[in-house]
Amino acid sequence: MTLSLKAALGACPLIAILRGIRPAEAVDVAQVLVEAGFRVIEVPLNSPEPFQSIRAMAQACGHQALIGAGTVLAPDDVTRVKAAGGRLIVMPHADGAVIRRAKAEAMIAAPGVATPTEAFAALAAGADALKLFPGEMITPAVVKALRAVLPRDAVLIPVGGVSASTIPAYRAAGANAFGIGSALYVPGKSLADLRRDALALVQSIG
Repeated sequence: MTLSLKAALGACPLIAILRGIRPAEAVDVAQVLVEAGFRVIEVPLNSPEPFQSIRAMAQACGHQALIGAGTVLAPDDVTRVKAAGGRLIVMPHADGAVIRRAKAEAMIAAPGVATPTEAFAALAAGADALKLFPGEMITPAVVKALRAVLPRDAVLIPVGGVSASTIPAYRAAGANAFGIGSALYVPGKSLADLRRDALALVQSIG
């Protein structure tokens, strides 16, 4: 049985962003994250050989976690992610063509938005969630303002500069989930350090 986005974020509202990960470490890293409680894992497509990493993670952990790609810039990349076994498409922007391809492929689409205009357009194109990016620019006060006008069931996910210390304010403002990048993973990080930081992040949102 495959996880829905709602079920995955309900189990743990943190998305692991593994920018720079290599295929050789993909499975070990994914297993550490799943054991720590993460249920959504994203491999940015500007990482080395990202489709190989996505394929390896999907085969090893796809029954326990939602595996997908970030930094998806073109519709054809959506199809390649699906062929690798990925089910989630995360974008830094709100390109309607990419959103529509993801939905046509029965995948989950989380485009990046920074304004109400982009947010409403992305939802109209079929977005399943809104990546609020860059998070350093979209403060909790802005999230609160967006929450007041967007549909009640819109899923808001700040990404960029999010850490255990900033999550409480975002949650209070109405954010549903959080993308965690360098606060969790950087290339070359040991599995022991990854496990420690992953557990601390999961505990911080408990």
